[in-house]
Amino acid sequence: MNRPFNMPDEFVEGFMKAGASLWRSLGWTPSADHNGAGASSALSSSGRLAELQADHLMRLYQLTEQVIKSAAGVQSQAAVEPARGDRRFHGTDWRDNPLHNLLKQCYLLNSRYCTDFVEALDLDEKEKHRLRFFTRQLVEAMSPTNFIATNPEIIKLATDTEGQSLKAGMDNLMSDLGRGSLTITDESAFEVGKDVATSRGAVVFENDLFQLIQYEPATEQVAVRPLLIVPPCINKFYILDLQPANSFVRFAVEHGMTVFIVSWRNPDASCGHFGWDDYVEHGAMRAIGVARSISGADKVNVVGWCVGGTILSSALAILRTRGDESVASVTLLTTMLDFREPGDLGVFVDEESVRQREQTIGNGGIYRGAELGFVFQTLRSKELIWPNVINNYLKGKAPERFDLLFWNADVTNLPGPMYCWYIRNMYLENNLRIPNRLTMCNTSVDLGRVDLPAYVLATVEDHIVPWRSAYRTTGLFSGDTRFVLGASGHIAGVINPASKNKRSYWLSSDRCEDPAAWLAGADEKPGSWWNDWIAWLKPRAEEQLPARTQLGSNLYRPGEAAPGRYVKEKAN
Repeated sequence: MNRPFNMPDEFVEGFMKAGASLWRSLGWTPSADHNGAGASSALSSSGRLAELQADHLMRLYQLTEQVIKSAAGVQSQAAVEPARGDRRFHGTDWRDNPLHNLLKQCYLLNSRYCTDFVEALDLDEKEKHRLRFFTRQLVEAMSPTNFIATNPEIIKLATDTEGQSLKAGMDNLMSDLGRGSLTITDESAFEVGKDVATSRGAVVFENDLFQLIQYEPATEQVAVRPLLIVPPCINKFYILDLQPANSFVRFAVEHGMTVFIVSWRNPDASCGHFGWDDYVEHGAMRAIGVARSISGADKVNVVGWCVGGTILSSALAILRTRGDESVASVTLLTTMLDFREPGDLGVFVDEESVRQREQTIGNGGIYRGAELGFVFQTLRSKELIWPNVINNYLKGKAPERFDLLFWNADVTNLPGPMYCWYIRNMYLENNLRIPNRLTMCNTSVDLGRVDLPAYVLATVEDHIVPWRSAYRTTGLFSGDTRFVLGASGHIAGVINPASKNKRSYWLSSDRCEDPAAWLAGADEKPGSWWNDWIAWLKPRAEEQLPARTQLGSNLYRPGEAAPGRYVKEKAN
């Protein structure tokens, strides 16, 4: 079913299930009356809810008292203030105008009440997590900053422009409804291969699933062992090669690495039969073989990011089981292999939703990238949805020009069989962490066979791969593992250029089963983790040799120039 802004079925169904959990916890559903579960849950929550309601009423009384004092010219302390980092109410009218100050504080008090109400309910953690997530969606949607009549900045702009800002905003809204998605950036401001993905190189191999790009050397001497990067197939690879100042690819090349990167095809209807095994064997494993052949090295070093890291880890387990020793080390960037705590993405996954997808696209078809993009936007709706709604539709302004958001909007489809297998076996059943539970490419998979040196990066604010989940990789691989926790989130924490040397990261040589215990004993280091990683990688890249002037080899001749045509294909 098509919905505005590509809202997927999982979002609507998750919202309804969250509501059902709420009614059941309060004993309001007929089914609860039959088995007594709802009544019992309601009784256990009633005391906490009564205290919460009394506290909320007291705060509303204090707010009323403050308004009366302010009207009489008496200074008083605000009943509640926005959380640190909340930029929605930075305008002076939200502080100085009594009406808008009242609106702000009423909203903040009610938001706090809704959040505390959910926490007070007696629900299992999975149900509470879902209700917590969708309550946040509602709370953020109801902010007075999101409406014309209650946002003083919008009112002033409309007055100053004699309504032209609202007319332009309506035009923007109609345009987005026509295309079916919220515009989050100026998509005409960048061109792939010209403004982003500009590192020089060539496609040296391709099949129906991916193109392999080799980059030109930037140093006279290069390491013997090349570096192969496997990015996520749910996004395009150029997040690692945005612009020269923040290109991870350029950083590696400038440090004497021969770099190869996988550019996944953006699947169309002809690719609707691809499964997980295809991405492992004809994707990651094939790329490893080609990169090793072209370089002539005994081994390659590999990097995987997000689901690219999950694909790569599966491939490594298979190769090690088969006795293949062609990989020297593995780096995983914000990757989950143990999915017991999947974060907010887990609210969209249960047996019912997975079975529904299996019935519709599990045997062939495409999961549309626009739907997946909507899901990712809801994970950070305060930053990715509502500011753009205000800017585009209420202010009537053009979207900002930002390379990272341009990449974010350049969505990719997924083959239905691959997507369904991944969601069931990783997010729903968490099978990958169990030795020999899964069979891929006719081989039993045991991550414990991955006995390579591993560099595992997580980021402390990651909303897609919670860092505690990424930390559990240290207990799955059997080789020497260096775990690093970077500042910021899933994207900004990874793309943290060494040249700017911003933020920080945490390190510890101790290995604890509890991630919190690890963090308590870790040391914080200033700057980018890139410098730590390249120092770790270089000894595993072996000695230096003169850089080749030609890309590819006699067997794998260079074709079209980087970034290739696969990355330029748009999702239908």
